Amino acid sequence: MALFGKKKNQANEEKNEEKSVDLKDVVLELLNQKLNGHIYDGCIIMRGGYTIEVSLGRREEKEGIQLIQFIFVVRNDDFDEPLIDPIDAQGQTEEDAAKMASEIFYGSVWHPIDQASQKKNPIQVSVNYLMQHYDFDMYCQSVVRIGVPETKKPTVLLNYIKSEIPKYLGSKKYYWIRIYLAKLRERRIIEIRVNGSVCNQLSKYFEPYLDSWEESDKFICEKQYGFFVQHEDDKCPFKKEVVTEAAKAAIEMMVKIKNRDDYAAMAAKLEEMTGNKSVAAEVRIFIPEILAKLTLGYHEGDSLFVMQDDSSIEIKKTQLRSYFYIQQVILEYLATRPPKEDVQQIVVNSVAFRELKKAKEEGHEPKDLFVPGTSFKIGVENYKVW
Repeated sequence: MALFGKKKNQANEEKNEEKSVDLKDVVLELLNQKLNGHIYDGCIIMRGGYTIEVSLGRREEKEGIQLIQFIFVVRNDDFDEPLIDPIDAQGQTEEDAAKMASEIFYGSVWHPIDQASQKKNPIQVSVNYLMQHYDFDMYCQSVVRIGVPETKKPTVLLNYIKSEIPKYLGSKKYYWIRIYLAKLRERRIIEIRVNGSVCNQLSKYFEPYLDSWEESDKFICEKQYGFFVQHEDDKCPFKKEVVTEAAKAAIEMMVKIKNRDDYAAMAAKLEEMTGNKSVAAEVRIFIPEILAKLTLGYHEGDSLFVMQDDSSIEIKKTQLRSYFYIQQVILEYLATRPPKEDVQQIVVNSVAFRELKKAKEEGHEPKDLFVPGTSFKIGVENYKVW
């Protein structure tokens, strides 16, 4: 009986996988009718070196309506990371949902990328921080709206944070900001991402606007992308792979550190691996802090505070490119379910852990605490934030 049950389950899984593959082909075909690219090996290849892939996320049926999440991934050799856009679509059939997803992606994501490729109607954005200056061209598309009454005039969502945008752009060649607002009865969603990273402190700028939406039993959402292209080429002296490999090695070494000599040996090894004292210092400083943020349960803001002499200068995490390289390595590490004692071995060396310990002694719970960000100091002459 068990054997036959296994074969039946396996057959069902293969059938579902076959349907998934077919549906991915459907959405790619529908999207390519608008893009006029070239479909090859499960992705659309576009001019300018762009590729577009799609995978399927959540799938369910409610009251005869197909609810499907399509996850679009846009890659380009000049991107520092892929642009990932999850789209929740629905329809009477799976094909209807695929059509909705392709239309949303085309209107919200591809439009500003296409504008950037053709340099159509750019908006100038200047960025200044830590004695550095960068100029960007911003491209943004019309707001994509679902369930919004036609009588309600569209609002340019990026205008709500136009004064804050320069604070989140750094030295990368490309940035993108994704604004997603949704409401269903009492449930509200405000999610702002910069290059895929959630920036919680930007949410407050949209709260009054979302409060102004009428109450409805119908799902309502608005979405907008801003795409930013730096005028100059990316001059960062190190590659992403250098940081990620150093971070992986550092985690392995940190769980074994027993004394100062072990720590000094790790620091020397990281400098050898990276060939860059500043990068090596960022890796060993931020691993304990990020791991603490992800495991101790307190809330942290979008900022970093660079300590210089007796003062500190605030920047955003998105302006220090190594920060999210390191965070991605840590997320992958946690996904392996490492021993709790290994995680604790690293976390206890963070400033966050020590401060949280003091707060607990004063009767505060981690979930009730908010930390604006992480303070750090790099003891390297002429240190520059990349």
